Amino acid sequence: MASPTLDSLDTSIIDILRGNGRATNQEIAERLSVTAATVSARLQKMEDARVMRVVAVTDFAAHGYNVIIALGVQVRGRNVRDVGRDLAKLPEILSVNVMNGDHDIELLVALRDFSEVQTFLFQHIAGIDGVAHIASGIAVDIVKFEFNVVPL
Repeated sequence: MASPTLDSLDTSIIDILRGNGRATNQEIAERLSVTAATVSARLQKMEDARVMRVVAVTDFAAHGYNVIIALGVQVRGRNVRDVGRDLAKLPEILSVNVMNGDHDIELLVALRDFSEVQTFLFQHIAGIDGVAHIASGIAVDIVKFEFNVVPL
């Protein structure tokens, strides 16, 4: 199945929504010199084609999560995907990725405070059957965070 082609109007609509997800169809239309009906039709076309969807993205710090940790997990004695599914059940884990490389799984974890790190690593992560080794890195600053699936 071929991917739908986005024209400059489609990408302009997406760019506006990336900057302000609350922009109304009328506001977008005025900025792009088209009608609100055109914006509505284009948004519907892109959603139907699954090339775009509108989602809410929360700010880590606004919700009290001040520690972001990247974890590499090596798995032994159990299926990697099964371990990944168990890890994905932990609400602190934002992302679970099955990898090809030094780690079998990479995780992105958000915690409220540094005092939670040791307990989370040793009781929650290491307590999952199949987790053999954990390598961690703590983010000291977020230089770029975009929730864009594909750059346009």
